[in-house]
Amino acid sequence: MPQVPEATELAVKGLAGERGGEVIFSEVSFSLAPGEALLVTGPNGSGKSTLLRILAGLLQPADGSVLFRNGGEAWPNLGAASHYLGHLNAMKPALSVEENLVFWQKFLGNALTSPLKALESVGLDGIGHIPFGYLSSGQKRRSAIARLLVSYRPVWLLDEPTAGLDRSSGMRLQELMRAHLGEGGFIVAATHLPLGLEGAREISMAASA
Repeated sequence: MPQVPEATELAVKGLAGERGGEVIFSEVSFSLAPGEALLVTGPNGSGKSTLLRILAGLLQPADGSVLFRNGGEAWPNLGAASHYLGHLNAMKPALSVEENLVFWQKFLGNALTSPLKALESVGLDGIGHIPFGYLSSGQKRRSAIARLLVSYRPVWLLDEPTAGLDRSSGMRLQELMRAHLGEGGFIVAATHLPLGLEGAREISMAASA
């Protein structure tokens, strides 16, 4: 697993985001060091998902800067350093769960654990052969969380990660997030619910007018 230097920093300054050509948030600033988490809260429509997509490099900011400092050659920018878990699970329905995870591991590189072990970690051992499209909504979400485990990225960008999870699965996710932070990882999570991350910082996005 590539090591993240202690001097690594995720720094966001004066960030603004647009939707449909209109600015929905502005002047968002924060910085995180290895092992730190940030919870992004606020009502629907306040720009939580847009913020995460900008951090992931999927959208351009309307203003401001996003930097991943001292990531070295392995992580030259935040997009390269990040796993992004959005509302969609980014898995092909016709492929088996294991085939999906094998694809992502090969695509992303930096193999961390086997697909089958990743599935065990989210409580889905024994279903790797089943087509993803046959799974329940909770199983689909857990399979998508397993994607975070098969390849290493220091930053996890999570958009409502507990959506569709029962209490037991939510507890497993808490353990995985705590382990990631304990290894010097970063987490930025948009959420309506507490995630059980002691010491996590929080920013609240205001609803757009």
